[in-house]
Amino acid sequence: MFGLNSFVLLVMGCFQWGSRAGRHLPEYTALDKSYEYDGEVIVIGAGAAGLAAARVLEENDISYIVLEATDHYGGRLQEDRGFADFPMDLGAEWIHNTPEVLDVLSGDEGVSETIELIPYHLEEVYSWDGEEYSETSQVFLNRYFAFFPEYKFKNSTWFSFVEEYYANGVVDRIQFNNPVTQVDYSGEGVQVTTQAGEVFEADKVLVTVSVGVLKSGNIDFIPDLSEDKQEAFDTVEFQPGVKMFFKFSEKFYPDVVNVPVDSGEKAFYDIAFKKEANDHVLGLLVTGSSSSTYTNLDSEELVVQTVLAELDEIFDGEATANYLGEYRIENWGERPYTQGTWVVGAQISKRTLNVLNEPLSGKVYFAGEVNDVYQQMGVPGSILSGLEAIDRLLIEQ
Repeated sequence: MFGLNSFVLLVMGCFQWGSRAGRHLPEYTALDKSYEYDGEVIVIGAGAAGLAAARVLEENDISYIVLEATDHYGGRLQEDRGFADFPMDLGAEWIHNTPEVLDVLSGDEGVSETIELIPYHLEEVYSWDGEEYSETSQVFLNRYFAFFPEYKFKNSTWFSFVEEYYANGVVDRIQFNNPVTQVDYSGEGVQVTTQAGEVFEADKVLVTVSVGVLKSGNIDFIPDLSEDKQEAFDTVEFQPGVKMFFKFSEKFYPDVVNVPVDSGEKAFYDIAFKKEANDHVLGLLVTGSSSSTYTNLDSEELVVQTVLAELDEIFDGEATANYLGEYRIENWGERPYTQGTWVVGAQISKRTLNVLNEPLSGKVYFAGEVNDVYQQMGVPGSILSGLEAIDRLLIEQ
């Protein structure tokens, strides 16, 4: 879900990182190793990190279960195959690396050559500040792509990638609709209690819930998390955000329209960019405090009216004239088991990262994009953190 606004990237300091992302990837992961562990493991959360860890446990015949709060796997990875004539990512959408990252994440060299990708080399980008509609030069866009190459899936999604390489092999071990409310590691093992009052016991536990949930305190840890660890979670920026999709009869908009905001980012963008689709779908991604402009409205109908009015102002009424009455809204900031959008790994200090990854009494480990020691962005960071954490969990005594 990250990364339309070039100026946001500049502020984040990702220009010091972007073109070298591939060099930060590990040569080997837990998918390349074998493990012998005769204890019981509980994975909390069936997002990308949890599914990655579960695959390692499954392939090494280790006893485990996955407790998932919702009725589906994938976490912030979701897709819609019915809204348009191409599959849409409702959550994470950009790859944030060169195609070879898919080989590392899948554990199968050559996978990147079998998946059709779109170089996200933008050709028409404008900015709108409420008064002036200005074009970004092609020279800048060319230089930006050369330094920060970006890709998207053409005929598939992040969700389908994670489903194929992780979820399908472990789905039978996932217990859905089982939100965890307590993790008690005060005894010899670990007791995990769910909202329904059911208690599960394990030798070790891997917590992969979003940092938003950890910041909220919805999971009670016994003993309490240390002040350092809680402060580390609290200092990680995890902004609210909403992602919307609107279908139009004609494409009257460019590839991207950036809208400057005080915090986070806001951009309209062509969801069907280079997908060779017939449907015209415009996306709106808003994070930070500006998202409340939409999320505080009383109904989705008002949200749609507000967005169309904005677009009409930019495009002289073209939005209302071409709107087909079909939309979808994903409010990631208000989902109870998400409570935010994404983190920026490059912004997390090494000290904070060390604190975030410190296990509790050698029994409770943590994974998720916020825990990624390779400081990738989005899904790659989540998967790598799951593989890294399960490796530590299985080999540390």
